[in-house]
Amino acid sequence: MNWTIIIIETLVMTAAFTAMILIPLTKNPVWWIHDYPEDIQEEYFKTHERVPSKFFTKTVLLKKGFALLVTLAVMLGLMKLAGAYNFWSAFALSYGIWLFIDWYDCFFLDWVLFANLKSVRLSGTEHMDAAYHQKKYHFVQSLWGMLIGLIPCLIGAGLYAWLCC
Repeated sequence: MNWTIIIIETLVMTAAFTAMILIPLTKNPVWWIHDYPEDIQEEYFKTHERVPSKFFTKTVLLKKGFALLVTLAVMLGLMKLAGAYNFWSAFALSYGIWLFIDWYDCFFLDWVLFANLKSVRLSGTEHMDAAYHQKKYHFVQSLWGMLIGLIPCLIGAGLYAWLCC
């Protein structure tokens, strides 16, 4: 496999992920309300109409499911471009990129930007600094992301091995 291409792919995917998160988040933070800690959601709903905010709602599952399908398709192309040669190399590549983005999301986007950018705070929760700085919440969410990432990466590596090897 070509490590230069893998690094470039990882950086491009990280930039795309950042744009996919930050653009809607800064325009309408409620779009990602299901990713806010529970205490922030409850404070927001005291003064705003309640919208579905649990993970297993149709809206959230459609958003995240669509993102997983797009990720799967993109990962197949990235595996080919990087020169994956079998199931395990395809899986290692795709899951490695997934983990990098998952950790970047937790340790930088959530712990640094989300915690400190006032533009992503829900209306009426601007005063909740401690709630926005909850490291444990985002770390646990990252662990779930690592687990969920196994699904598209295993499927993608299987499809890659079946189609390309």
